[in-house]
Amino acid sequence: MTFAVMDSPLGPLMLVEKDDRLAGVYMEQHRHRPPMETFGDRDDSVLPAAAEQLTEYFEQGRTTFDIPLHLGGTPFQQRVWTALQDIPYGETTTYGELARTLGLVPGASRAVGLANGKNPISIIVPCHRVVGSTGSLTGYGGGLDRKQALLDHERGDALF
Repeated sequence: MTFAVMDSPLGPLMLVEKDDRLAGVYMEQHRHRPPMETFGDRDDSVLPAAAEQLTEYFEQGRTTFDIPLHLGGTPFQQRVWTALQDIPYGETTTYGELARTLGLVPGASRAVGLANGKNPISIIVPCHRVVGSTGSLTGYGGGLDRKQALLDHERGDALF
């Protein structure tokens, strides 16, 4: 694995590469980020397509990403992370709705929330689009202020 660092309106983003695919997008002080030594060496020339598409997202309103992903995690986490990619740009869903989409029992929203919180590929795998049952912002690995900024950006309320 190697990693690159790019500037963004949210602060520096660490892009992690594994097997020529994007394996992580982490913000400063990102909760659940693995230890730095697990990422290998820094090489800002890796993942140029990921950096370019993220720049387009922030600057020009790119609404989808087509970067090869390396989704680690448990099979359940992978199911949740894959389902996150189906949430349309500018829209939100709740943990309960996401659990229902996955065909899980009603009480599974907590497990979905835990998996969502461990999503290693923030922004591109849009875990920021999941909110509480009342529409309230709930935890986000990059911090609630960044979650709100991403949602505002996607609604056109605040462009970076």
